[in-house]
Amino acid sequence: MTSLVLPSTREEAWRWSDLSALPALAGSGPTGQQADVASLWLDCGGPRLLFVDGVLDQGASDPRGLATGKVEADAGGHPLGRLAEGDGWTLELGTGHAVPGLIEIIHVSTGGANHGAARIALAPDAQASVVESFVGDGWANRLTDIRLAKGARLMRAVRLAQDSGFTSVREQADLGEGASLVTVLLGEGGAGTRIDGAIRIGGKGAYAEIGGALLARDEQRHDVNVVVRHDARGCVSRQIWRSVADDRAIASIAARVEVARDAQKTDAEQSLRGLLLKRSATANLKPELEIFADDVKCAHGATVGELDRNALFYLASRGVPPQEAQALLTRAFVADALARIGEEKARETFSREAEEWLGGRA
Repeated sequence: MTSLVLPSTREEAWRWSDLSALPALAGSGPTGQQADVASLWLDCGGPRLLFVDGVLDQGASDPRGLATGKVEADAGGHPLGRLAEGDGWTLELGTGHAVPGLIEIIHVSTGGANHGAARIALAPDAQASVVESFVGDGWANRLTDIRLAKGARLMRAVRLAQDSGFTSVREQADLGEGASLVTVLLGEGGAGTRIDGAIRIGGKGAYAEIGGALLARDEQRHDVNVVVRHDARGCVSRQIWRSVADDRAIASIAARVEVARDAQKTDAEQSLRGLLLKRSATANLKPELEIFADDVKCAHGATVGELDRNALFYLASRGVPPQEAQALLTRAFVADALARIGEEKARETFSREAEEWLGGRA
């Protein structure tokens, strides 16, 4: 594996990251004590893959059209993405093809560090939906390279639910004319996370959306850095993020939109909102717009606050216990981010798990 060279917090894109645990995780080994993953499968009739410490469990997998093994993907010099040299999976669909049901990928870590990559290439008018889950303990590091041709459509729902350790995901995508990519992430569990996104909208009339809900407690840290670049005319992008930080946790989101000179008629929106359940918690939000075209509609907003005291008082006056009232309001806060998952069963599962996290607060 490539030597472990980590970025410094002096670099702007990594200013809020805490990678201090990674050298120790990289130097240790897996325990092999695998958790039960039976409850994680959504059973929607599609292909499924189970990776344990980065290695495919063939007995528990049903590839059905997915290729597994070495993946050729260029991380573009990304310091964590370039480490993704382990086994992975590839989805290639021909023109007009669609995968029946949901594609389900589960990554289980049992300690140490594991790395891998995935490549998704959809030909014109092809369609697929993918649900990916990370559970266990250790450092799981993944690179996902996405190429969507004209009119192709891809939905991705990613669940970051490791109990401890660190999960880092690098999402890079290139969209052709009229293509659509929707990626929604749910950060829960107890591990630290780093989410990187680099999406290029290269074909006119394409649509890209990336966002999700980040839930952090104790001293947990979630860190997001996403760049969406508009290089074509008449394209739309959305970045919708909701973060909830409790105790001494830190949730940080840096979201950027770049509009090239020829990308006229761009419609781009960023909505970043942070909720602090205790004043000892921290939310860092940084929306950015870099626009070189003159006929665009671009908007961004960022707000950080606490639960509405008037709403809490109203619920208390109706007999709702304080903790239940807080969970109810927080659930409403993150609901619009998770509601953007296109597949009903995945949306319901992610929403239920967010509710369980909120309801389980001490």
